[in-house]
Amino acid sequence: MTTVQARPAPDDRRWKALGVCLAAGFISLLDTSIVNVALPSLERGLGASAATQSWVVSGYALTFGLALVPAGRLGDMRGRRQAFLIGLALFTVASLACGLAPSPAWLVVFRLIQGTAAGMVAPQTSGLIQQMFHGDERAKAFGVLGTVIGVSTAAGPLAGGLLIDAGGTPDGWRWVFFVNLPIGVAAFAAGLRLLPRLPAADRHKEFDLFGVLLLGSGVLALMLPLVQEQQWTGREKWALMPVALVLLGAFWAWEKRQGLRGRAPLVDLALFSLRSFTLGALISLMYFAGFTTVFFLYAMYLQNGVGYSALASGLTVLPFAAASAVGAAAGGRLVVRYGRKVVVWGLAGVAFGVLGVVAAVELVPGRGVGWASALPLLIGGIGSGLTVSPNTTLTLTRVPVHRAGAAGGVLQTGQRVGSAAGIAVVGAVYFAHLANHGRTGTALQLGLLTALGIIVIALVLAVADLRERQVNPEPEKAGETVGRGAADSGPEEKLLPDS
Repeated sequence: MTTVQARPAPDDRRWKALGVCLAAGFISLLDTSIVNVALPSLERGLGASAATQSWVVSGYALTFGLALVPAGRLGDMRGRRQAFLIGLALFTVASLACGLAPSPAWLVVFRLIQGTAAGMVAPQTSGLIQQMFHGDERAKAFGVLGTVIGVSTAAGPLAGGLLIDAGGTPDGWRWVFFVNLPIGVAAFAAGLRLLPRLPAADRHKEFDLFGVLLLGSGVLALMLPLVQEQQWTGREKWALMPVALVLLGAFWAWEKRQGLRGRAPLVDLALFSLRSFTLGALISLMYFAGFTTVFFLYAMYLQNGVGYSALASGLTVLPFAAASAVGAAAGGRLVVRYGRKVVVWGLAGVAFGVLGVVAAVELVPGRGVGWASALPLLIGGIGSGLTVSPNTTLTLTRVPVHRAGAAGGVLQTGQRVGSAAGIAVVGAVYFAHLANHGRTGTALQLGLLTALGIIVIALVLAVADLRERQVNPEPEKAGETVGRGAADSGPEEKLLPDS
């Protein structure tokens, strides 16, 4: 395949600017998991009920997912620097408000605002990477982003345990939110100086407000029964699923109509004509549905079933977090050479690691399970690093820059929906066995095997895509089939390999 070397970005501060984006991404993703270990502290210190605790966790995920696509499109239209800084400032202020919350109700309100702000920041990061980096450098940048995604998700329980241990049970939960303040303020100040003032590619396009309402309603109807699966005990909640399908179908039809009329859609449906984008988004959705649930179950088992403290429980995931960072750094380099094969290797490693944890629980029950699971978690962490960042690179590599924000929003919405669906499905298996038999070890094993099955589906998709590419290796040309065409996709780039 003939390649053309990418032109270097004009701003030599782009790696420092990436650091700003990653700092904001780290604290926003950390908040998806750090709060889980703070729930007992919330109950004792603030008097939060079970319903309030549920909304503190699930409300953040809900508004995070709802904001992603509209915020990504807004960044495409009005400039990603401005959207990023507004989102980061709002997130930092909301974190302060959460930490100072005088009552459970106010905490939920501030937490919803914090999730919305996180959803504003996330798609700007992938969009800025698309704008600032090209070719091999872009793959390396996404590799660093993958490191942050893996480490922040895995390090949440550890960070929460340390903060609660230091702050004490009654007020330790407040420090879970206060920890965002110095990072948020420093990142905002650095962002004002370092983030490039790149022109908005779609500045003269109108914002598809009706599309936002349709998509937001559809995602809300889809995620609500998933994130509230344990709290809404009746079956009536699942009636929202067909409502979600109708709303999302209406959104698809509306966006298609917008495109035919020559108006700017919220999501360019031609993105899904790119095999790299469609398969990558599906793999990401399935992987996050399985991957996120592993820590959800493992933390509950260690604290409720074995008697670990929040800090000890957090320390057990250190092997995964450290190995994920190493794997993501390596994946950013390897994907340039091996393409989709890296994702296949990564998913296989994660599957093997989860299976190893299942075996550890069987062979070393009791308090020694943390040590017995260290090696499987190390293997799974390397696999995770080789999965997330290479898959993100491959998914977005042929997306034109002027659609990068919306495309990143779609990709991360899939991740949030996948996480919620995975926790609902796997959690249902875990809690059902626990309720009927009371054996936490067996419940954990069944839950992990369910998560493993979901991860294997992602592996099958990756292998199928790899084989198809080997049979039909001709790639799509960057930007050729989406939006206004290759002329808008920036400088000609060295395309990543297909196999």
